[in-house]
Amino acid sequence: MQDTFFFQAMIYLAGAVIMVPIAKRLGLGSVLGYLLAGIIIGPAFLGLIGTEGHDIMHFAEFGVVMMLFVIGLELEPERLWRMRKKIAGMGGLQVAGTTLVLTAAALAFGLDWKTALVLGMIISMSSTAIVMQTLNEKGWIKTVAGRNSFPVLLFQDIAIIPMLALLPLLASKELQQAAVTAHPTLMDGFSKWTQALFVLSSITIVLLSGKYLLRPIFHTMAKTKLSEMFTAMALLVVVGIAVLMTSVGLSPALGAFLAGVMLANSEYKHQLEIAIDPFKGLLLGLFFISVGSSIDFQLLLSKPWLIMGLVVGIIIIKITVLYLLGKFFRIGHTQNFIFSFGLSQVGEFAFVLLSFSLQENILSKEITDLMMAVTALSMAFTPLLMMFNEKVLMKSKCSMSGSEEEAESDVDSESNPVIIAGYGHFGNTVGRFLRANNIQATVLDNNSDNVNMLRKLGFKVYYGDASRHDLLEIAGAGRAQIIIIAIGNREKRMEMIEMVKKHFPNLYILVRSENRDDAYDQMNAGIMHIYRETLDTSLRVGIDVMKLLGHNTYEATRSARTFFTHDEKTLKYLASIRNQDEYISAVREKIEELEQVILADREAMSLENTEKSMIA
Repeated sequence: MQDTFFFQAMIYLAGAVIMVPIAKRLGLGSVLGYLLAGIIIGPAFLGLIGTEGHDIMHFAEFGVVMMLFVIGLELEPERLWRMRKKIAGMGGLQVAGTTLVLTAAALAFGLDWKTALVLGMIISMSSTAIVMQTLNEKGWIKTVAGRNSFPVLLFQDIAIIPMLALLPLLASKELQQAAVTAHPTLMDGFSKWTQALFVLSSITIVLLSGKYLLRPIFHTMAKTKLSEMFTAMALLVVVGIAVLMTSVGLSPALGAFLAGVMLANSEYKHQLEIAIDPFKGLLLGLFFISVGSSIDFQLLLSKPWLIMGLVVGIIIIKITVLYLLGKFFRIGHTQNFIFSFGLSQVGEFAFVLLSFSLQENILSKEITDLMMAVTALSMAFTPLLMMFNEKVLMKSKCSMSGSEEEAESDVDSESNPVIIAGYGHFGNTVGRFLRANNIQATVLDNNSDNVNMLRKLGFKVYYGDASRHDLLEIAGAGRAQIIIIAIGNREKRMEMIEMVKKHFPNLYILVRSENRDDAYDQMNAGIMHIYRETLDTSLRVGIDVMKLLGHNTYEATRSARTFFTHDEKTLKYLASIRNQDEYISAVREKIEELEQVILADREAMSLENTEKSMIA
């Protein structure tokens, strides 16, 4: 029974649904939860799954392919073209610099130059899956670190193609003759020129299909009104591209990314994301579980100092190279730490390259097994490193010199009465209203694309992280009267509330709130000027419903005003209740009370109308 597909599927799913929520509750992130699940159910501990981790990993790598397809959907070709310098410059320097340093380190340990170069290239790769997942979870994908991580990861995915072509050339002639390729491709037996033609033709097919063929096909699928057909077509596209690219020896992830980019301008991009996302998430989770289960703890126990020394040494080398690269490209201190720590692991494609190197007899089985363990452990340590950076290094940023941090922003010294932190849809509406009434405000936003667009429209918006007290000092918080906290991240808002209360007690704090739970936290932090972003709009909808049902405008508007006043009072009362049973009882009581208040107000309004008619 233990070898059946359903039993194995049950074990993998059970490991995920148990460990991931625990890891999230402990603040470790979902990636580490998946890795821990793999370690626990793997052969090293419970032994509920066998030693087939590497085979499962090859299947689970399809999750990475799907992730790159979704990433491609978010990148329009014009935007990708604008990023070409950063992709080639930053990504190219990272791969080349890391490869050179690691090759030199391998040579220092006595390896021959070919083996050292192969290991240097393989270890220079980072994990697209872990980095993108972590940045998304932390809300850092649009920060400086996030925007600089993506082109580096993209270049690494592209670099796999020349690496796969170069690796066989580094094997000795004797080993090349003895090697038997375990996974033949369509190009086997053809000349180099024919193989190059195969490669170019495959890439051209993907690009042209994405631009001209897939749109009418998706249009046909959409006309069937069957969502499962659209999902099936989306999966067929990704699977078909993976098969095509693998058959000619290319990275399926790169092919999926190119197809996604070609569909980025399509009217079906959002529906495609919705269709692919559940499969992507599950397969990525399966990939992380298989990484955890594939860690060879017997090898680790037999050579603990060697393996841990290699893991720590590689991470330190990669962090150093990445940090220097970030400094060269003028990434500020705090963001540079996120960037360099985030990409310090060895990536999932290292498993592919190591397996390929073993099949081609480029690396020995002893070195391959050792590096497999090192790769898996480096990936497992990444969430811990990111947590250390967030909880320790980023917390101490206030003690660093101001000159280094100021490079992350372009804020001038201001003395406006109002500061707006966050200039998305919410902050933008407030800012335009104040500007229309000739009230000057200093605006801070950490989305550089948004800042550039707003400046072109004539708004005085500055790029910078408004949660930094030194940045607010420069922005004139010590002289201002009011700060409007309109940033979208809930945790960042709470962090900023505490920081403003501590450093700028002179400011009136007005805070955006997403919902009642968010408002409760803000009230318990001592904030009374709270603005729930959906409340007014929801009441406007209610007013329109009443009018459409025959109620007059005055009655509907007055009822909404009564509701608003009662809801604000209720919010303050409910924020103080901690016990869930007491909370539910209090909410039911307040609902009944609201109905009575509105009924009483309606009777009073009817009485007023009667009196007016009698007077008339």
